[in-house]
Amino acid sequence: MAPNSGCFLAVCTTEGRVKLYRPPFCDFCAEWIEVLDLTDRLYDYLASISFEDPDIPPSEISNEPVTNHGYVDDPTDSVSMKEQKRRKVNNFGVRNAGLETSCDQISHGPSPSLELEGQGPPKGRCTKSGGRKSSHQIVPATRGRGRSAKKPPEVCILPLITADQYASRSAMLSSLVVAWSPLLKLSSRICGAPEINSSICFSLLAVGSKSGKISFWRINVPEYYSIEQSLAPTRVELIGILKAHSSWVTAISCALLASDSSTPQVLLATGSSDGSVRIWIGHGEEFLKSTEVNNAPFYPLKEIVNIYAVPVSVLSLMPTQSLHKMLLAVGRTSGAIEVWMGDASVKTFDKAGPYDAHDQVVTGLAWAFDGCFLYSCSQDNFVRSWSLRGSSLSEMPIPSSSPGLRSVSDMPDVFISCLGLVVSPSNLAVAMVRSFDVNQLDHMYEARLQKAAVEFFWIGGHQKDILSNTSLEFDIEPLPGFTEKELVYWESNILWSLKQYEHWDKPLVIWDIVAALLAFKWSAPDYVDHVLVKWLSSSYVDVHVERSIGKVLPHVCKSFCKAASRQLHLLNIICRQVILPELKADEINSNLLNFTVDNPNFAQDKQHKLWMDLLSRSEKELRERLVGFSFSAYRSFTSNSATTSSEPGYWYPFGMAQMEQWVANNNHQVHDQLKVVATEIKTCKRSRCIELAEEDKEQCSYCSAPVPFESPEFGVCRGMESNGSSGQKHKLARCAVTMQVCPITPLWLCKCCQRWISKLAPESLFKMPQQHCLDYKFSPEPSSIKVASKPQCPFCGILLQRSQPEFLLSPLPV
Repeated sequence: MAPNSGCFLAVCTTEGRVKLYRPPFCDFCAEWIEVLDLTDRLYDYLASISFEDPDIPPSEISNEPVTNHGYVDDPTDSVSMKEQKRRKVNNFGVRNAGLETSCDQISHGPSPSLELEGQGPPKGRCTKSGGRKSSHQIVPATRGRGRSAKKPPEVCILPLITADQYASRSAMLSSLVVAWSPLLKLSSRICGAPEINSSICFSLLAVGSKSGKISFWRINVPEYYSIEQSLAPTRVELIGILKAHSSWVTAISCALLASDSSTPQVLLATGSSDGSVRIWIGHGEEFLKSTEVNNAPFYPLKEIVNIYAVPVSVLSLMPTQSLHKMLLAVGRTSGAIEVWMGDASVKTFDKAGPYDAHDQVVTGLAWAFDGCFLYSCSQDNFVRSWSLRGSSLSEMPIPSSSPGLRSVSDMPDVFISCLGLVVSPSNLAVAMVRSFDVNQLDHMYEARLQKAAVEFFWIGGHQKDILSNTSLEFDIEPLPGFTEKELVYWESNILWSLKQYEHWDKPLVIWDIVAALLAFKWSAPDYVDHVLVKWLSSSYVDVHVERSIGKVLPHVCKSFCKAASRQLHLLNIICRQVILPELKADEINSNLLNFTVDNPNFAQDKQHKLWMDLLSRSEKELRERLVGFSFSAYRSFTSNSATTSSEPGYWYPFGMAQMEQWVANNNHQVHDQLKVVATEIKTCKRSRCIELAEEDKEQCSYCSAPVPFESPEFGVCRGMESNGSSGQKHKLARCAVTMQVCPITPLWLCKCCQRWISKLAPESLFKMPQQHCLDYKFSPEPSSIKVASKPQCPFCGILLQRSQPEFLLSPLPV
């Protein structure tokens, strides 16, 4: 999955092909959309250089005209997975070329750096390696038993190739492993972009092949997401091919090196079937300036040679918090694991191991808690936990006490191997893929449906060095299966995870934190209150107060004006998903409109009222920031007469009339600065002769009746009058960003607060510095206000989703 919140999915098939898919966020389907076959593009380039064979000039490879490649997301070239399955595929994984010509022809691109589009693959090539003959190879016709081969036409100019040449070309095109680099962001000063405050965001996709070479593809982040205009064009370019090993590339791992440099540095670890491991480093600006494909912008740091030539099965590379420091875990087919600790600045590496961790092939390695723990799994069906202390690795038991553990008697233990594992975003759980023993399943039902299962283990109870002498600060009834120290470890790990999400550049994915707190809440609600109060006290309250719900929450409300938007997003998710999970999102949104602590209609206990008041004030603060930012942006557009609002990718403030009405309706609650800016907007409209009455009018999407503005959450039309009486009234959802009535077309939906969004918020709103949160006189430049590169909720900060019809949803969602 691509690091930009999953905008692309790279799949390496059993045929050795690598394809890119995108989620169907603007398509009426549930399957991912294929946008590009990288193997085709790699073939185009290799054919243009005669597969590095000097004996065959490029002119003899093909007589087809050169194709001009465009963008990957051309709607006419996007092919869904279901359509892809309908295409005929021969035994070698090549789509049938048809009967238009009697000789396979090959097309190639004009240059190493390609602007790619989702076209069908070129005809006439085989992607499998080995000594098998290609069905597309031209050979002289010979007499023999059975049906004789057709004689190739005289116009065919494809050259004859030897068996060695065929094996070499097949190895170049047979991919084995893919890996994404972290998201790289380069400023305009480095990348030479003319726009103000512009930057280039991209990721590298490394593809390892049987030839020992790795191809690097630069894939730019989509500039914006739009349901109406489909996905923004994304450029994909081949920037380099690296001869990493002399044998098959079996494992690749990428990471972003923590350094004091202004440009990002990418670490690359590669493993081979000959047992060698190599570590490389590349600099961000060179990924943009790379023009020679044969000279990949990576330089070697370290080579690890295994004297027994045991093949490498998996790698896990992770930079530490220290500058230039890194950790590398190596898993081999013998079941052994190694750990290397390196310093990129002086190119020194220390080894810990090897350790005979498993009896069979190591299939997965994952670091957790900044390199304090390592988790490994194998085909022997075992998962092990390791603790790194200094330069030694010791096995640690996985905590047996799990919050909210349910009986799994309905799923028999019929696993035979573990295929891989990954640590959850907050480092509180490990997810593993296990394969079933089909011989123990019911062949009529289970064996047909159940191919593999995902199993979760809690790891939040692991001990860290800093917790060796700590204890709980309050009295609590002992939980079944938990010791006091284990509760302390859980508390520290949850607080550590919440602290990591206060940085806006870390994607807000906290399902494991929510699941852990909910599991503890059912058995020990006081323990959850203690953890949350401690988090709120350290993040929001500057003064020392008694750590209790009744004392801390009022102080937290007073600090909202100084809190960053990411902190408020995190607080809103915790309130809705942990504190108030029994209430539906629509019910919470309705109660928040006119909520007060003394409201008798909200029949809940006093503690719930305090949390509701906290959520109400937090969302009101975020809405004021959104309205203030929209007013400031509108003022900048009108004063500068900017024309960027009509260009794709640039954001323009809509719903000014609705926002003005909202400020007027809440005049006694909003900040005075916001009132002043709202008055300036009205004056600006009058000076520009803008008809306010026309802008105020909204019509129902069903009956065209007028819709007055009464609430920022929804609107109710007045109904069309018929025979002297008003007709049926329709309740319409309003956009959470513009407060305008949402259209009937499919929209974005927040799964946390259940709000609908038709116009996405600008990315600048989520990145706004803390000192500008209440500075409504701050006017951003129109050229710097762009649509967010990923759809996010302005109240929860999480990724938005598309609401799909029920018949398109999977019966077993992940």
